[in-house]
Amino acid sequence: MMDTFADLRRKARARLLTMHFESGVGHIGGNLSSIDILLHLYHRVISRDDVFVLSKGHAAGALYTALWSIGRLTDDDLRQFHGNGTRLSGHPPVKKIQEILFATGSLGHGLSLSAGVALGKRFRSEPGRVFCLLSDGEWNEGSTWEALIFSKHHRLESLCLIVDANGLQGFGTTKEVADLGCLAEKLRAFGLRTDEIDGHDIKAISAAFALDTPGPRAVVAHTKKGSGVSFMEDKMEWHYRSMTPEQYQQALDEVNRA
Repeated sequence: MMDTFADLRRKARARLLTMHFESGVGHIGGNLSSIDILLHLYHRVISRDDVFVLSKGHAAGALYTALWSIGRLTDDDLRQFHGNGTRLSGHPPVKKIQEILFATGSLGHGLSLSAGVALGKRFRSEPGRVFCLLSDGEWNEGSTWEALIFSKHHRLESLCLIVDANGLQGFGTTKEVADLGCLAEKLRAFGLRTDEIDGHDIKAISAAFALDTPGPRAVVAHTKKGSGVSFMEDKMEWHYRSMTPEQYQQALDEVNRA
């Protein structure tokens, strides 16, 4: 049992780095920006009746690591990450891991799927909440806004959307690619209770998810791409790059000292 969140974060970040290095896979930056939120959700928030949807599917490594940290995946499972024919594909697979309901390789659809689950829970009088983690870049997608309109119109009280707002996407900053201004203000304009937090501050994360506010509601988590690794932080290239042995060792040393 991991005693503290700081302990948990160090071990999970180190395991995430190792998994990505051994597989030679990129997308490590966006995994590190979202890992703290995922760890908090799986250790302190999500219950057996709740559903989690990872809309930003390229952060599958962080999701697998969070599931590993609660004992749902093993080290042997993580060693298969991104291998041919394994169940730990580069984006979340469907029908291979109990906690993963949808394959979300194509961005911009996770909120629609989450809204459907939330509406289904209402029709069936099922307990539990629905949490959806999106990237800030996904708000370039019209389907995301359509899902937001749908969620508010149908008053989906069990739905909580979380934005990993690291400010970077595949081809530049979110401001350069398609400037949305203040996303939190836009979500509030739709009538959502919206909290803005530091997505790496455990006290702020805890406070946001301690609120028992009927949804749909939103949490905009301001994060750093490559959080915890000095040469990756706020660097767009770590959306794609994989690590050299030297970079891996430096990254591992840094997260273990944190």
